[in-house]
Amino acid sequence: MSRPLVKASLLDALIPVILLISMLAGTVFVFGLDSSGPNQVALSLAAAIAALIGIKNGLSWKEIEQGMIDTITVSLPAILILFMVGALIGSWILAGTVPSMIYYGVEIMSPDYFYMTCCLVCALIGFSVGSSWTVAGTLGIGFMGIAAALDLSLPISAGAIISGAYFGDKLSPLSDTTNLAAAVTNSDLFDHIEHMLWTTVPSFVITLGLFFMLGMGSAINVQVDDIEILQAAMQDAFLVNPLMLTPLVLLLVMAVMRKPALSTLICGVVAGCIFAILFQWDAVITLAADSSLSSSAAIFKGLFTAMFLGFSSVSGNESMDALLSKGGMESMLLTIGLIINAMAFGGAMARTGLLERIVEAALSRVKSAGGLISTTIATCIGTNILAADQYLSIVIPGQMFSEAYKRRNLRAINLSRTLEDSGTLTSVLVPWNTCGAFMSATLGVSTFYYAPYALFNLCCPLIAIIYGFYQIKLPMINGPEGAMQRSD
Repeated sequence: MSRPLVKASLLDALIPVILLISMLAGTVFVFGLDSSGPNQVALSLAAAIAALIGIKNGLSWKEIEQGMIDTITVSLPAILILFMVGALIGSWILAGTVPSMIYYGVEIMSPDYFYMTCCLVCALIGFSVGSSWTVAGTLGIGFMGIAAALDLSLPISAGAIISGAYFGDKLSPLSDTTNLAAAVTNSDLFDHIEHMLWTTVPSFVITLGLFFMLGMGSAINVQVDDIEILQAAMQDAFLVNPLMLTPLVLLLVMAVMRKPALSTLICGVVAGCIFAILFQWDAVITLAADSSLSSSAAIFKGLFTAMFLGFSSVSGNESMDALLSKGGMESMLLTIGLIINAMAFGGAMARTGLLERIVEAALSRVKSAGGLISTTIATCIGTNILAADQYLSIVIPGQMFSEAYKRRNLRAINLSRTLEDSGTLTSVLVPWNTCGAFMSATLGVSTFYYAPYALFNLCCPLIAIIYGFYQIKLPMINGPEGAMQRSD
């Protein structure tokens, strides 16, 4: 005879959350920037604690386990996409697509408008590589050196680099956080990116305008020797040509045609491999790094190495080697592990009723779309502060608020956009968050000093809140865009 179920109390619901936050804070303190792996252990332990509370309240282990499995199953399409994104990055670098994007991207840098141009270049490169950390760790270092030589403001320069890098990262289909936000809310990747344009583009335009004004009167006479050396190194290692951008054009065309994300990415990988064989023969042979193989076998090994292990640049140019040594399916394993463990935690919290109890408390005073979006943003910022990890600031609120958006007749892309507007962007503003710590160490400016000038990261959450309260571009599940259905 089974025991009657007992509704979870707010204390029940808070216990696994408080313990999770404590464990996550501990992993960040002990492991520093290498805490992503240990965070998975913390999530697994928190899931076990939630399960024990569920058993106390009358659920069986089998029921709770099935809840975790069901939640993890939802993320499987996104896991396949993440694997393919890793393969895409590796194959596009090998094909010369990413090097060509970077080469022509830095061409637009204007010495007269350093802050604004710096932001634009980092945005373009961030979009091409899908990683704000990579941009900051390569071009960002060079830009900070130029700023120091010209006696420009280092905090403003750091803010410009971060603003541009996060803009590019946020809109890139190659970005892990972009894929993660779509996955957590079960949204189509390209629908998610398209919907983000409504808050992201106005925020970026405002950001560029502010950087233009901040740079006025600086009398800049920038020497771009480092950039020219980087371009020369890329030309030595790859055939750099506008034709190499064809795989990117193919991907964009398929995205515009609304082809499924996975099939679009697969076509992008195939195109990258074809271009690598046709135009980057020497680079493919070099990546294979096995002189005992025949040419055909070396090509096969080089292509598969790029797709699984990623591209490894050994040109001797530190900036280029850091910028282009990335990609591969293997590079996505840590993110995928985090997704699985976070989904297990979310599934345990949901099946035991603990998640519902927290949401009830958080939403008890929410009466409008603006209130719901503001609450989501506040939760994402709080998770960034307490959990110190941008991935968790996407996954945990994404799980918490999914049903609330449905009850209010709002499509999931409203939630996925809000997660990125807040969770992704505010992570770099927290000094003890992994993103804030990385940027501070890499750019040589304290988080407290550059945070006021990370204008894009500050502006986007505010735009999202305004859209929520004025019901701008909030597509509904049923009914006209922007309308709001109250829940009982």
